[in-house]
Amino acid sequence: MENLQSSNKSLNKWLPYILVVPSMLYYILFWLRPVLTSLIRSFTGVDGGLTLQNYQLALSDPLFREGFINTAVIAGVSVTLEFVVALMLALLINRKFKGSGVLLFIAMIPMALPPVAVGAIWQTGLTTNGWVNSLLIHLGLITESGKIYFMTAEGWKRLLLIILIDAWQVIPSIMIILLAGLQNFPKEMKEAGYVFGGNAFTVLRKITLPILKPTIVTAVVLRLISAIQIWLIVVMIYGFNRVPTLMERVVYYGDQVSSLPNSFELASTNSIIVAIIVSSAALIYLKASRNSESKEV
Repeated sequence: MENLQSSNKSLNKWLPYILVVPSMLYYILFWLRPVLTSLIRSFTGVDGGLTLQNYQLALSDPLFREGFINTAVIAGVSVTLEFVVALMLALLINRKFKGSGVLLFIAMIPMALPPVAVGAIWQTGLTTNGWVNSLLIHLGLITESGKIYFMTAEGWKRLLLIILIDAWQVIPSIMIILLAGLQNFPKEMKEAGYVFGGNAFTVLRKITLPILKPTIVTAVVLRLISAIQIWLIVVMIYGFNRVPTLMERVVYYGDQVSSLPNSFELASTNSIIVAIIVSSAALIYLKASRNSESKEV
């Protein structure tokens, strides 16, 4: 009997590690190995020796610097815009008025579309004779001779279009996360806020948002990581090199100029740089969020 109890204790001690083994093997084969390969190749020169030349080439590329700025603008503006609109929609739908279910269904449609489909929809829509100009003419906002040439837009107008298209697709996913948090919100606390004389804005700022903060942090971190990795919609609408982003550089070297002797090494180098930037941005946001929380306490 004592031997049986001893063997059970031993099994219980090792059982968590045994259950984790399949997941660890998966990560080693399909995550850790590719990451280590990319890291090694990023320090590998054309002659096969160790070098920092790939990082020098990547960081001195004017399109990399432009891509860094574009990515920062897209991430900062789009995440802010998407969070504000998604929060407003979540608060509205959470009121559960008549027709809120239909509004939720319509709002979620863009989320169901794959990025390739979103790129194709807007690529065809933004041409001179596309559905966007046709819609504006039908609504009387522009004339036939006043069609807008979206595809030849320059500078910040290109970024603005990318941000709006990205927001159109991503807002529903942030809204769903916030809506899930709101549906677990204790109504008594909100009612108490109104009883003590607070208006809707005060209750939102002093009660709803602080309680919703863990959900907000999760939604913003996930969205921030995704925004830094944007590239497919950019490439489908404008092609390579017109609106460079960090991930667009990775795909450019890995796919478009794959015949170069060091294309894979440059793609790996850009991948490592993007991974460092994504990790740093997420950590900085989490750190700032925790500092803000500790000050409030």
